[in-house]
Amino acid sequence: MNRPISFYQNQSQSHQKVVATLNTQIRTLSMARLQVFLASAYGVYATFKEWQIALIIGGVGLAVFLFLLVKYSNIKYKRNIEKALVAINNEEINIIKNGFLHRPDGVEFQDPKHAYSLDIDVFGRGSLFQSINRTYIAGGTQKLAEILKANTVEGIKKRQDAITELADKATWRQYYSALSSVVQVEVPAKTINSWLKGYTPKLPSYFNIIPWLFGGVSLVLLVCVYFSVLSANILGLWLLVGLLFTGVYLKTINVLSSQTEKLKNTFKQYAGLLEQIEQEKFTSSLLIEQQKQIAHDTEKASQIFKELSGLLDRLDNRNNLISAIFGNGLFLLDIKHAYAIEQWIKKHGSKTTDWLEVIAFFDAYNALANYSFNHPQFTYPKLTKEVAVIEASQLGHPLLHSEKRIDNDFKIDRSQFFIITGANMAGKSTFLRTVSLYIVMANVGLPVCAQSSAYNPIKLITSMRTSDSLTDDSSYFFSELTRLKYIVDTVQTDAYFIVLDEILKGTNSTDKAIGSKQFVEKLVGLQATGIIATHDLSLCEIATELTQIRNHYFDAEIINNELHFDYTFKTGVCQNMNASFLLKKMEII
Repeated sequence: MNRPISFYQNQSQSHQKVVATLNTQIRTLSMARLQVFLASAYGVYATFKEWQIALIIGGVGLAVFLFLLVKYSNIKYKRNIEKALVAINNEEINIIKNGFLHRPDGVEFQDPKHAYSLDIDVFGRGSLFQSINRTYIAGGTQKLAEILKANTVEGIKKRQDAITELADKATWRQYYSALSSVVQVEVPAKTINSWLKGYTPKLPSYFNIIPWLFGGVSLVLLVCVYFSVLSANILGLWLLVGLLFTGVYLKTINVLSSQTEKLKNTFKQYAGLLEQIEQEKFTSSLLIEQQKQIAHDTEKASQIFKELSGLLDRLDNRNNLISAIFGNGLFLLDIKHAYAIEQWIKKHGSKTTDWLEVIAFFDAYNALANYSFNHPQFTYPKLTKEVAVIEASQLGHPLLHSEKRIDNDFKIDRSQFFIITGANMAGKSTFLRTVSLYIVMANVGLPVCAQSSAYNPIKLITSMRTSDSLTDDSSYFFSELTRLKYIVDTVQTDAYFIVLDEILKGTNSTDKAIGSKQFVEKLVGLQATGIIATHDLSLCEIATELTQIRNHYFDAEIINNELHFDYTFKTGVCQNMNASFLLKKMEII
């Protein structure tokens, strides 16, 4: 792990230096704004009797103050990005050193009816999701969960290429993540899409010109009043006309404003993310396809989102008293901005779904690429059409620390079925999850925990953690039978790798032995591929009857009255069991 941790340490130190520099600039600009304010206030006070001069001084002072304020806001935003980059790198260092169990675990994505998500630690504490997840947008988190549950074998090479390319773009990925993290998105993309598609414009079409004409008259009146050509009373009456005219449409504008209030920051953030995607040069076909999704005939998607973000910002200024009175009274600003927003929705609302999905895609794939970057010792499976479904050298569980993990060579051909026996705690269940996670990760396009491997893609289906359901009024045994029926029906529609752990636990040992044997025979008859772990040694006897069956085991030895496990995958049937020994060792019996 030297390459990743040294990269993160260097990045953290580099961005900390930039933060320090930007903090100095922020303090300087704060002092400059204060000086401009004091100087302008003094200038207005000193020339108060000559109001035209005072107005010029006040106007110039305000312009300079706003310029400094914009510059201050921009530098503060850059500083926040840099601070986010420091946090991202420090978090990766912390995960490498202390683990990932403090991260969101995605337990909400568990699905007992899914082919494997409940059985093999895809979600939950200590899960694959918890290890991988670095998403910052709700849509990206949802997309990552969907990817891990997709169970598809089409397009694996494209996914491998995309993840490999993004893994090499570490600084780009981090900047994209930093942009995602600095603004808290308050409205999910699904809600935004639904609202945009369902919104019907309320303001009449002639409002595209009315505010401009009204504002033009206001400017003429302002010039005339300034040069004392007209009385200020006329300007006041015109101001009242504007306020009354705005008041007629106030309810419509208020409704629109309340609906868009929380979208302003969301669209600002999304515009920045789209811009990063547009500007980057990609070579893998999947990333290029995603980039094309946000291509537009005349202008970039990021500019279109920025346009809406700006309109929402301007509409939000109606909460400023001065803008509310003079902006509406003289320039009909609320009407102008509300109409522009409605026209934006009418023109672009139907396209946002694709754009938001691209943003979510890159958020999720950045997390996958980050996982690849963090595990340079893992390898991408070589995709093959050979007989062997999996042929792996030094295959290990990806969530176990390398110092504690015992790796094993593993090869299984299409239509072979392995029966795995072994003592309690000898490693059977861990090995089942090792093979299962290999398939899930290989199908996603991730590198796997193996020295080398060849993989003939196959879908995964498991039965390892069946439970009863009081809600559905079903017993444990009935739930397990339902799961096994689901497996039998599913494997008849497509090629699946089946992983079973101690099936038919809800019945007596004799019935279990008979049922397990018949079930395995059924699967072999369907030319299914897979593995089953069991304590029932009698099940191993069918290997003499069916050539597709192979027996393997994990052993345990008692040495000097202590139990020892080597966690090595071996050929044959286990002969050493340890339940009685453990009962005595723990003084239970």
